[in-house]
Amino acid sequence: MILYAANFVEEVDLAFYVIYGMSILLLLLMTAFMVWAVVKFNKKKHPKPEHVPDNTKLEVTWTVIPVILVFVMFYYGWAGYQPMRDFPDQAITIDATGRMFDWSFKYENGKANNELIVPVGQNVIVNLYSPDVLHSLYIPAFRLKEDVVPGVDNRMWFQAMEEGTYDIFCAEYCGASHSYMLSKVKVLSQADYDAWLAEVPDLEGDPAAAGEALLQQQGCQACHSYDGTARVGPTFKGLWNSTRVVVTPEGATREVRADEAYITAAIYKPNDQVVQGFNPNMMQSYDGRITQEQVAQIIEYLKSLE
Repeated sequence: MILYAANFVEEVDLAFYVIYGMSILLLLLMTAFMVWAVVKFNKKKHPKPEHVPDNTKLEVTWTVIPVILVFVMFYYGWAGYQPMRDFPDQAITIDATGRMFDWSFKYENGKANNELIVPVGQNVIVNLYSPDVLHSLYIPAFRLKEDVVPGVDNRMWFQAMEEGTYDIFCAEYCGASHSYMLSKVKVLSQADYDAWLAEVPDLEGDPAAAGEALLQQQGCQACHSYDGTARVGPTFKGLWNSTRVVVTPEGATREVRADEAYITAAIYKPNDQVVQGFNPNMMQSYDGRITQEQVAQIIEYLKSLE
């Protein structure tokens, strides 16, 4: 028995093989016909042009057969696609957010993660959201790809059939670090999934740890490293209380110190002061998504990276 990674794999692969097989067959037939025509109607055999009378049967044949083939391909394509839009009544619901340049996933109990964690054998509905530009959530092993469009409600569903870890890509070019927009689907047993979902880290009394967890949840590591490496944005390492040269929207430059006021402004109004050497308009405002209390936690974590 063949075990597929998810419930749609067999139908999608069948549609692909049917279309691919027909394409190869048509290529071979057309190539054979062209070779036959070149040999049969060679100029040496027919030095003078000859009138070729109409052949209604031939014309009908080469019209009807391709139409039939197109409908066969459409049938298998539709048979594979239609179940993807037939959403189950009972399912785990997860909210997926794609932003430049990371994925984040929020669960019904409020838990958030930058990897998609699901139980094996359960229906999962993923609501898709983008606060900035067009993205596309692509899970090759599941044969699933759905566009994530700002202001447009979209969703996808699947049932993972085998435990394991599978890649997630963004399949729509979304900016300079599009290729870094990677994540994973982790398919766990039901018991392991329940234990993971119920696990809530005790961060009370440790604002730095809470700040680190928040940065992870928001996917900030996609653009900012923790080890000094420059990515789309400046590294977090050594950021606190350092001196930076920033560029304003008007093109003016000035020196600023990375204190509480600067970091707060960088979170809520990131394009007002862009560190020199980095592209503007790469970061979206987190106003309304990160509270003042959470900003304080992030600052405490950045202090620990000195």
